[in-house]
Amino acid sequence: MELKTPYYVIHKEELDANFLKLQHAIQKHWNNYIIGYSYKTNALPWIISHFSNLGCFAEVVSEDEYNLARLVTKNNKNIIYNGPIKTKKSFTEAIKNGCIVNIDSQREVEWLNEVKEKNRAIGIRVNFDIEKACPGQSQCPEEGGRFGFCYENGELEKVIQLLRNNNVRIAGLHLHTSSKSRGLDIYRAICEIACELQEKYDLDLDYVDIGGGFFGGLSTKPQFEDYLALVEKILVKRFSKETTKLIIEPGMAVIGSPISYVTTVIDVKETNYNRFVVTDGSRTSIDPLMTKSSYFYYFQAKDNGSVHPIQIISGYTCMEHDRLFIAKDETRLTSGDKVIYDKVGAYTMCLTPLFIKYFPDVYVEDNGHLQLVRKAWQPKDYIMNSIVEE
Repeated sequence: MELKTPYYVIHKEELDANFLKLQHAIQKHWNNYIIGYSYKTNALPWIISHFSNLGCFAEVVSEDEYNLARLVTKNNKNIIYNGPIKTKKSFTEAIKNGCIVNIDSQREVEWLNEVKEKNRAIGIRVNFDIEKACPGQSQCPEEGGRFGFCYENGELEKVIQLLRNNNVRIAGLHLHTSSKSRGLDIYRAICEIACELQEKYDLDLDYVDIGGGFFGGLSTKPQFEDYLALVEKILVKRFSKETTKLIIEPGMAVIGSPISYVTTVIDVKETNYNRFVVTDGSRTSIDPLMTKSSYFYYFQAKDNGSVHPIQIISGYTCMEHDRLFIAKDETRLTSGDKVIYDKVGAYTMCLTPLFIKYFPDVYVEDNGHLQLVRKAWQPKDYIMNSIVEE
């Protein structure tokens, strides 16, 4: 049966193999751990339920994601609640339910007054100078990071003292930091800061949360084994594997590579300037922020023998810059041929706009069999919960 394009395909065997590599690496180097799957990376219900079945906690950063975790996984406890946009209701509820909660803002410190003293155990998101530790690798080198309580200017110490004075137990440190490099140096810096803070403030921690941001599924980049071996080497200097859990929060590392996006050529236009190959897919579906300069792709063409010097592969939208890539000296595409993109599972489905066309079908491929796990949205789905003037 010919499937209607465009659609995403989740390759289950590849996904599970990728996850097992991560799990084996962390078991080898710190076999007292929690893996929290990052909802913001791809919160498709099938995906989050699958990771829950694999034993992952839900790593969420809003009340909506918190409630989604409770709805889909039916679990009130195996949740890591991060981020600055928590609500007071979900924050206090998560603590009462025994979730892992990492505070990120001053208002959350105040909200702790709403929680009974015996339940007040939280983690603290640490803001530290990653650019100084790893020059040229941070995302905002001139402005600095905006999450957590700043270590260098004393804000972190103030919060630690305030929590202690209010009999709040500091259960963990959350040290996730975004980087351009995803390199090993980033995690070296994270772990060194964790050790420094433990010693300076005499912290007795249940966990150290190093966040996510790892590479995954690319043989030319650092592997899970590389990251976890380095983490072990540093953290073991100040923390016991028996008493302190290691928390990691992968997203892209486990879901980025095992998802493809399938499109069909619907038209070819010859102009004075170029040969435009128009597809029924869009750049907004695999590169929503339109920042990528290249993609992993291949063609399924009826005529593989013909080659064309330059073809501009384009999307269906009315935006001129909906152009995905330039194919140079590659197979000459015609209507009905397929252009398939690999490694598009991260920050695509959750950021794809409802622009001109709505969300496409999503399939899970397992041993050659396809299962539809999300039907393409129709206009009736678009207008659900809306009021239409009569």
